[in-house]
Formats: sequence, structure tokens, C-alpha cells
Amino acid sequence: MKMKIIICSLLTVLMFSNCKEKKEVDSIKANYLDFSKRDDQFTGGIKMIPITTPKGTFKVWTKTVGNNPTIKVLLLHGGPGGTHEFFECFDGFFPNESVEYIYYDQLGSYYSDQPNDNSLWTNERFVEEVEQVRKALKLDNSNFYLMGQSWGGILAMEYALKYQKNLKGLIIANMMASAPAYNKYADEVLGPQLDPKVFVQIKEFEKNKDYTNPKYTELLYKYYYTEHILRMPIDKWPESINRAFKHINPNVYVYMQGPSEFGITGDATLKNWDVTARLKTIKVPTLVIGAKYDTMDPKHMEWISKEVQNGRFLYCPNGSHCSQYDDQEHYFPGVIKFLKDVDSGNFKKS
Repeated sequence: MKMKIIICSLLTVLMFSNCKEKKEVDSIKANYLDFSKRDDQFTGGIKMIPITTPKGTFKVWTKTVGNNPTIKVLLLHGGPGGTHEFFECFDGFFPNESVEYIYYDQLGSYYSDQPNDNSLWTNERFVEEVEQVRKALKLDNSNFYLMGQSWGGILAMEYALKYQKNLKGLIIANMMASAPAYNKYADEVLGPQLDPKVFVQIKEFEKNKDYTNPKYTELLYKYYYTEHILRMPIDKWPESINRAFKHINPNVYVYMQGPSEFGITGDATLKNWDVTARLKTIKVPTLVIGAKYDTMDPKHMEWISKEVQNGRFLYCPNGSHCSQYDDQEHYFPGVIKFLKDVDSGNFKKS
């Protein structure tokens, strides 16, 4: 009889604790789409945030989706000069997990102000821009996750190296920590994987700096982009990706990245960028995403995850540079698990 009472008591305790946990989870989910207490309800989450620069004040576009007091992910798009549209597939995954996320077009990008002044396109100024966006959105180390893809990965690393005290977690997607190492990978691994006749034609266009030739673009899309940028036939590419490419600011892109798709070349300002020696100073929980068919070396990405102090590697075996689209099966479960592990205090580095 005594044993029966003890068992009943234990069951009651377990049921109560489960109900309490369920109630807490449901509370976040129930309030996820409630904008009624927010100052951006009128605009559906959109804010034009003023950014102070050495060349005056400009505005950048942001859009917040959802409410979660402890998980807020600021998304840094690629390019440079790209748009938040590269991330639009996140709408199909994050809301169901009650993850709050913020779309953001950096200065010079399509939905933000686009000043015509190349002195603004520096890593240092972009870092300060992200910091101003963080403050305006009231993000801090109790909730602020920074996620950067491609060029956004460079910006995320640079931000963390200066302001990691403000971060709860960092996600570096599809970006190596060294432009020279990326160039070497493009030259020695990716280029030779192409049909030799195609590769010769592409290099000839680049040698002649004939980057606007329609044939050059055609060759890239047909033989390179569908292998390493987004592994789908061009006519199957999502509308959001096509829109993102249409909206790229070529002035910012070429100034920082250069006109070639085989590395960062010419007088591009990112040509010699390299933070490999500084990665070991990053202490914040960090997820690094690499993909088998990416333009970035997945082995280098795995190395980054081991070089930072608290890193985890997410490998996308079916993915390319836009693995958020062509390997969603691995990409989103891995990202969501990282966010929730950090949030719950259960994060373990790999």
C-alpha cells in the first residue's frame, strides 16, 4: 500500500512538471504572431532604421517575423549588395519552431538606401552598421543570434571579432575565413571540375574582362551555378532566388567581390581578407555550415568550427552555396537544433 502511494505521488509530480513545461512552450507559440504590443504592428514588422555613417545618415530596411523573447535571429545576406530575399525560404521553417527572425537589407542593397559612394563599402563600416541595427532592435546577449551567409558570413565573423559580448550565438553559413584560401579552392578544385572546353571559354572571357558578355553569363549559369550555387535546373529556381539575383547592386558587389565568380579577383577590396589567425578568440557558441558542392571548401568550414572555442559543424551532403534551398532536409533541422540547444543551455561543441 505504501509503495502504491509513493508511485502515485511520483506520477502526479511528473504530470505536473510536464504540464508546466508544456504551458511554457505553448506560451511562446501562442504569442509568436502577436504584434499588438509592438511598435512595428502598423507596418507588419518592417522598420526603416537610420544608420549614421561618415557620409551622413541613411536608412536600412528590416522586417521582424514572430515573437520569441530568447531567440531572435538577425540575418546577414550575401553579395555584397545582395538582399534578404536569399533567405525567404526561412518562412517555411522558422515560424513552426517559434523562432523570431529579422530580414535585413544592408546599406546599398535593394530595399535600403543606396548611396553612390564607394568609401562606405568597408568591412569596418558594415560592422558598425550591424551594431546600430542591433541597438535599434533592442537585441542583446540574452536573445541575439547573428546568422550570415556568404558575404554575410564574412560580416558575421567580423562582427563577432569585435562585438561578441552582445551575442548569444553565431552562425557562419557557406563562407570560408580567408579570401586567398577561397581563391585557391576555386582555381584548383572547382574550375578543373568543369568541362575543360567550358572552363577555357570562361577563363578567356575573364582574361579579356568581358564579364557582361551574354555568352559568359550563359556558361556560368548552365555549367557552374547549377552545380555550385543552387543545384536545380535554372527553370526550377525559386522565384525568391531569381528576385534576389535581379536586385543585386552591381556597384557594391564588383567593388568588394570583383566581377569574377571564380574567387575574389582584380582590385576587389575583399581580395586579401583573412581572419583565420583570429578565429580562436571567438568564444560564443558558433554553428558553421558547409556543403558538399559549395563554392566554399567544406573541409575549411569544418576547420573553422574546431578553431573557434565553442563550435559545431553542420554538413549538408546535398547542398551547394544556397544549401538553405537545395539541402533543406539537413540545413533547417541542424540550424534549429543549434538555436534551441543554445537557448536551453544544452549546447555542446562538436
